[in-house]
Amino acid sequence: MKITIIGAGAMGSLFGSLLAQSGQNVLLIDIWQDHIDTINSQGLGVESDGKINNIDIKASNNIQDGQGSDLVIIFVKSTQTQQAAADAQKCLNDKGKVLTLQNGMGNADIISQIINPEKVIAGTTSHGATILGPGLIRHAGIGPTLIGMWSNQGNTDLEDIQNIFNNAGIDTKIENNIHLIVWKKLIINVGINAITALTGIKNGKIVDHPPTGELVRAAVTEACDVALAHGVKLPDDIAEQVFTVAEATGPNRSSMGQDVDHQRPTEIDAINGAVVHLAKDKKIAVPVNKTLTALIKTMQDNYK
Repeated sequence: MKITIIGAGAMGSLFGSLLAQSGQNVLLIDIWQDHIDTINSQGLGVESDGKINNIDIKASNNIQDGQGSDLVIIFVKSTQTQQAAADAQKCLNDKGKVLTLQNGMGNADIISQIINPEKVIAGTTSHGATILGPGLIRHAGIGPTLIGMWSNQGNTDLEDIQNIFNNAGIDTKIENNIHLIVWKKLIINVGINAITALTGIKNGKIVDHPPTGELVRAAVTEACDVALAHGVKLPDDIAEQVFTVAEATGPNRSSMGQDVDHQRPTEIDAINGAVVHLAKDKKIAVPVNKTLTALIKTMQDNYK
């Protein structure tokens, strides 16, 4: 299968490396020239358990190199989704599909405005990765990947993709109600990302301090109320699931935390900001998420 990955950051590079090692024809697309040049000259370095493996994989900054792809995976930041969808449209062959494994809410809807919704797959992954430098990433955590057709009218024949992912060591399951799965992932990000980004702590620290835990619960409870108002009933123990994920990824710095550390734009509008936006439609008060969103935006606006 010809696979193009748009966005060769930590997660895009990780999935690309795993798929390439399993024998798939993979191309990484990114705008970071040093990253591309290093990958093409030295291979992609993947650190895991203190060892670095160099993976032979192709990288480019020219979207035309991805033409004729059977599958395009989008791993860009949510602020870049519209452009990535337009690029994906140029890559797909007649029967090709596009998969978003991005953080946040709204990415699949944006993609479906540009690409036939029947070709759009959404999903979540519990794998973790960190960029260490040009051509070098760390595989920081392993977990399940869940995928499903975003449109009810879409072709639900996803077994080929599932099998390819599983053969690459990406434990993948097909979900009929992927909308619920995306909401669950959003809730986890709502509970972890902004709080760790603002405080400078790693994920596991939110479990250690009762005041931080109370803040997490408050943000999560608001988000669950908004989900219910939009017809999505989340599990009663979803807050405990957030703490479980935080503990399991304890040594990791959240993606939003990494963005703030490097003074990059964050995905706040697609996470806590999405809760604020969706709450407004239903006239629900979400003061905690509104405050977290405002604080992250204030921090971004005052980067040096």
